[in-house]
Amino acid sequence: MNIIDRYILKSHIGPFFLSFFTIIFVLVLQFLAGFSDRFLGKGIGFADIAELVMLQSAWMVVFAVPMAVLISVIMVYGAMTNASEMTVLRASGLSLFRLAVPVLVVAAGLSLLVERFNNVVIPDANYRSKALMADILRAKPAFGLTENAFSSFIDGYSIFVGETDEASGEMRGVRLYDLTRPGHRTMVSAEKGIIGFSPDDRYLVMTLFNGELHEIGYPELIRYRTMSFARHRIVFESSGFGFTRTAEDRMRGDARELSAEELLAAGKILKRDIAAAERSAASAEAGPDVRRRLVSLQEKYNGYMAEFHKRYALPFACLVFALAGVPLGVLARRGGFGAGAGLSLLFFVLYWSMIISGEKLAERGLLDPALSIWSADAILALAALLLIRRLNGSVAAGSR
Repeated sequence: MNIIDRYILKSHIGPFFLSFFTIIFVLVLQFLAGFSDRFLGKGIGFADIAELVMLQSAWMVVFAVPMAVLISVIMVYGAMTNASEMTVLRASGLSLFRLAVPVLVVAAGLSLLVERFNNVVIPDANYRSKALMADILRAKPAFGLTENAFSSFIDGYSIFVGETDEASGEMRGVRLYDLTRPGHRTMVSAEKGIIGFSPDDRYLVMTLFNGELHEIGYPELIRYRTMSFARHRIVFESSGFGFTRTAEDRMRGDARELSAEELLAAGKILKRDIAAAERSAASAEAGPDVRRRLVSLQEKYNGYMAEFHKRYALPFACLVFALAGVPLGVLARRGGFGAGAGLSLLFFVLYWSMIISGEKLAERGLLDPALSIWSADAILALAALLLIRRLNGSVAAGSR
């Protein structure tokens, strides 16, 4: 490592850590702003809130590190260009590719660290975060419900509550949509209701008063029926949602709670289930339920595989963003934090949009999970290489 490499890396230390902690601070504030109305005045201890914020901050690290790399690279190379240092270095025979080497080496190291963080820390943090949220829900079931908004903290159900009384736990203006049965859609409305656990904590029970139940066949939209009631109880299995925080042996079914190795193992099991479902679906006696199960298994498998590739594609973004930041910094010309943050935000929004779109395409089976997830890194890396080559060519032509 020569003096130029050391100078470039030393210039990056300050902007990187400033960008990283600023992004984490903004994301934590955004999280608190979105959930403060659900925390405050609910009788939840400060220690539980602090632990939940810490656990939720884990995924923010994976988000913040690549963006901090991009911001710092744009800022430093922009400042060097603005101070004519880049012109002097390139006039002495150093190409833009050579000047990018030190930040690419460090970005590669960061990619390895983020990959380990993504596969070791993140799954455990997601698991513990869900357990803590479940523990809060167990003590205060209404915590999972947001006033004047639909909540889906119970899988397969969408619940709307107009108002909640913290003292009595009573809910008013309740609307519940049951999406658990493939051939039916059920909507329940009630003037008021209460929610709580059964004495043995095995069931979550919602009791509704003075309302109506509407049910219709789906997707044919036939077999409609309605019923009025003075009192109606809806029982949910609590074991499926991990409501016992202390149960360390709870199964980790959510893909975000699994490491890459566990995702692969789960994918192999799903593959066997899919093969068995395909054989059943090929039978002449196969009904619509068998085909729906096949589709559900395939979507779950695709989702697991998309999550598996994200565990590596997102850390690799550190290297891609470092590569892209060099030409963007030269073009920006000014190394201020605002210019770097603005360009980085636009670049990252583009990247994240491609990741989300690829994930949706993979889950629906429209594109191979590996191709759909890695295409974002591949496209942006190719664009960065072409941009660096173009800038090198323009300098070479100018020198002649």
